[in-house]
Amino acid sequence: MSQVRVAVDVGGTFTDVCIFDEESHKIRVTKVPSTPHDPLVAVMNGVARANIDLEDVTLFSHGTTVATNALITRNFPPAAMVTTRGFRDVIEIRDGTKDDLWDAYKDVSGPYIRRRDRFEVTERIDYAGNTVMPLDEADARRVAQLLRKRNVNTVAVCFMNSYANPQNEIRMREILEEELPNATVSTSAEILPEIFEHDRFNTTVANAVLAPLVSGYVNRLSDQLKAGGYKGDLLVLHSGGGSMTPRMVERYPVRLAASGIAAGAIAAKHVAQQCGYENAVGLDMGGTSTDIALVSGGELRITKEWQVEYGHPIIFPSIDVLTIGAGGGSLAYIDIAGSLRNGPQSAGADPGPACYDTGGDQPTNSDANVVLNRLGTSLAGGAKNLNKALATEAIKKVIADPLNMPIAEAAHAVIQVANANMADAVRLVSIRRGHDPRDFALVAFGGAGALHGAEVACELNIPTVIIPPNPGVASALGCLLVDIRHDLSSMFTGIAADADTEALEGMYVSLESEAMARLRQERVADENALLQRQISMRYLGQWRSLSVSIGSGLGALAEAVETFHEQHEREFAFSQKDQPVEVYQLHLTAIGKTPKPSFKPAVELNADPGTPREIRPVYFGELGWVDTPVFDRDDMPAGAMFSGPAVIDQFDSTTVIPPNTTAVIDEWMNILIHLEEI
Repeated sequence: MSQVRVAVDVGGTFTDVCIFDEESHKIRVTKVPSTPHDPLVAVMNGVARANIDLEDVTLFSHGTTVATNALITRNFPPAAMVTTRGFRDVIEIRDGTKDDLWDAYKDVSGPYIRRRDRFEVTERIDYAGNTVMPLDEADARRVAQLLRKRNVNTVAVCFMNSYANPQNEIRMREILEEELPNATVSTSAEILPEIFEHDRFNTTVANAVLAPLVSGYVNRLSDQLKAGGYKGDLLVLHSGGGSMTPRMVERYPVRLAASGIAAGAIAAKHVAQQCGYENAVGLDMGGTSTDIALVSGGELRITKEWQVEYGHPIIFPSIDVLTIGAGGGSLAYIDIAGSLRNGPQSAGADPGPACYDTGGDQPTNSDANVVLNRLGTSLAGGAKNLNKALATEAIKKVIADPLNMPIAEAAHAVIQVANANMADAVRLVSIRRGHDPRDFALVAFGGAGALHGAEVACELNIPTVIIPPNPGVASALGCLLVDIRHDLSSMFTGIAADADTEALEGMYVSLESEAMARLRQERVADENALLQRQISMRYLGQWRSLSVSIGSGLGALAEAVETFHEQHEREFAFSQKDQPVEVYQLHLTAIGKTPKPSFKPAVELNADPGTPREIRPVYFGELGWVDTPVFDRDDMPAGAMFSGPAVIDQFDSTTVIPPNTTAVIDEWMNILIHLEEI
């Protein structure tokens, strides 16, 4: 029997399944409708539809939106926070900033745990880790007993300065577990042992409220897979671009808050490098939103400052992805000033676009593409039939008639606005950070990315667009390309020139011991473990720090300081080598290597794209309706060369190749669209 690796990525509209056969080195894919009430149903439906025998599966990887959706909807179990007396409002006061500086009436959403559920106890640790006041155990038991009366079994323990000395938090957790035997307790010293109480408290609170939901979902899925015959560990993708087993998900569920988003960025990096591009922009356009990631010099940008909702930071390393409300289901409408708008509101999976014929009557990007004949009459191999008459009626009623425009022009205008929104988002991650989009390739994927990619690239003067072999399930492919990964940190402040290098080395050794313990718990063999040290530094007097790699041994710090000067020059266009450098924080990345798919390029290339399935009129702006060949991608050989316009249909997506462009299918079966002539 063939051995296979399976990846499943849950999206807002569809759940994507990617199956890699280890013997033939081929990939097959399928899609099933998502089930928002319980994503597990869609995952198992996808496994069934793909005819996967779980006994033949050597690796099962999963990207999930369970944590993201829980934070957005705030559908949490009863939860409480226990903190140092006088500090219960830290997560409500926040840092005083606002998402919209100019809107005096728009408030930041409230904390994940209400004030009535935040409790204070007497204890105090100072900045250096000294015990100023031990935990008042009578006070702690009083709070624990009150929580028991309220039937609260999810608790976040957040004490001041616990990153410097966690003993009071540890004792509080012990008391809670004695009084609440079934409780899930998250302590800030374990979740995020770093300075800045708002960031630490909020990350811990998010971890606590997600624990029952996320670990419950992951464990249920793991149990179902094992019952079906799967013998390995379920690997769940996390926001940092690695994966975790259910054992670690139980401890750090907050790391899954951007699980599915990270998968697409990883896939974009892989596809770009496969095609020989070290600089690329990933454009992952799905049914509800578009996720944009930047690959520069072969590396994805990593950030530690991100949030699902503004004002509620989650301080874990995460792939830097910008998400905007532009998807196939994004609604087009006329605003009160009479201007055409597109998104961020979405028709979602229910009722969906008008063309789905499931109750939706508002025009969406999908409806506009159907009206323009860019989309055919079905999706996902016939799993979803599209009603062009309903799409036309929605565009006519909401857009064309109010603007006194022909229906085709109105539909094209809808697409233009959507493309402009995505192009603006690409500018934010590129030009705003000093990158010229013309030096990058655009990797367009997701269910709708290949429909819009070429025109978005035209807006930005990006010369090349890459469409992966299976753009609609590229995020699922990304789940197969990651290793197990953990990120650990510890505070270490002081002037680098005066630092105790032996103490520094000792702290790294301690972090490495913890990292190896985690990897062994996840059944990673020592020979497959990779530990990478980083150190955050800044010029004395600076607020922001910069992280650079550091080696081991007593001379490693001096070398890291030189690297810091060079990196600071590259990042900010200046360095000050005569200025004292301050060490701020130690970081360790622990990687457990997992087997990766080994793809085989096509041996024979054929420049003939073959005979089109049909010729149909497609609307292209100023050119109007143009007779356009429609190809089946599965029938097109590697090496095929052709000129636009063309439409290429496949099971999971549709690719639009505009006029005045050329395209080629490379040996990896990617479509490369060249836009130099536009």
